[in-house]
Amino acid sequence: MKFSCEKALLQAAIAVASRAVASKSSIPALEGILLEADTQLRLTGYDLETGIRTTVPAEVTEGGMLVLSARLFGEIVRKLPDDVISFSSEGYLVNITCGMSRFNILATDAEDFPELPSVEEKNDFTIPREKLGSMIRETIFAVSDNEARPIHTGSLFEVEGQGLTVVSVDGYRLALRREPISRQDGAPAFSFVVPGKALSEVEKICGESEEEALVVQGDRHVLFRVGDTVLISRRLEGEFLAYRQAIPQNSSIQVVGDARTLLTTIDRVSLIITDKLKSPLRCVFGDHVLKIATKTGIGDASDQCPIDGDGGGLEIGFNDRYLKDALKAAPTSSVRLEMSSGVAPCVIRPAEEGTDDFLYMVLPVRLKAGD
Repeated sequence: MKFSCEKALLQAAIAVASRAVASKSSIPALEGILLEADTQLRLTGYDLETGIRTTVPAEVTEGGMLVLSARLFGEIVRKLPDDVISFSSEGYLVNITCGMSRFNILATDAEDFPELPSVEEKNDFTIPREKLGSMIRETIFAVSDNEARPIHTGSLFEVEGQGLTVVSVDGYRLALRREPISRQDGAPAFSFVVPGKALSEVEKICGESEEEALVVQGDRHVLFRVGDTVLISRRLEGEFLAYRQAIPQNSSIQVVGDARTLLTTIDRVSLIITDKLKSPLRCVFGDHVLKIATKTGIGDASDQCPIDGDGGGLEIGFNDRYLKDALKAAPTSSVRLEMSSGVAPCVIRPAEEGTDDFLYMVLPVRLKAGD
């Protein structure tokens, strides 16, 4: 194998492929990156659950395949001078030169590297990369980390008509985002669940480009093609929460607030809440004012925030982090909070009537007299 490549391009490609490299594996090759050179240079990382393959512009003069330690290869390239890197191999001995720097390291046989799964196309859709990234970013915080319900350790992708809905749930909260997508009229509806770990990597490689990303559903896997990078992940199997039935439809109390102001107020009051000293936020929704207070072993704190509407004095408790996560993710500056009692969920929607591009639901915490 022999090729030359700009350092910055190769470094970026290594960083992308490394995201799917196993940190520790009984198969040593999985701790490395597979390099394939023919008419182009491809780098692949695979941990048997998620695989990432990216293509990098390079001048290939001799083809070949081999596996290099992801950690060592990445560190070498990162610390080389900003110049063209020359790469050549003879057997398993690899020579890397750049300027006056030279490295000779050992590679592994490419035959030891498992093949990425092939994704038989059942259904697909395209969506702008930036939009896909934002939908993942604004829902992934509610993915469960409880392996007792594996299906909820991922996000549901639901394609119906000309729309895509992404939903995450963890038993205490729900996050939902909707966006229109271009599809042929009459195309069948379909859905699948993608592990949160894989989606976290998809979000990172999406960037802010308006270029289209392709999403392909296979029998057991799902493929995301973003520019020159392909990510393949296994799908999660099981019955996802019937989220439509879980969302309250007719809430007697509705107030509107500025998401940033609400977040800042909650953040201040939460300063005395720690991992060791946990306490719910006591929220009282009054006439055009929301009063928030909490008390822990190191003291107490309270603050107020203006809202539009009358909460009728409703008193309700919340986990501070769950409320903050939802308000941080909300893609609009103004939000509507819908509630019906101190033990019913709080639903956060866009303040503007008739829009449904996001919805967050947070379950309340029961308040004790001393809280």
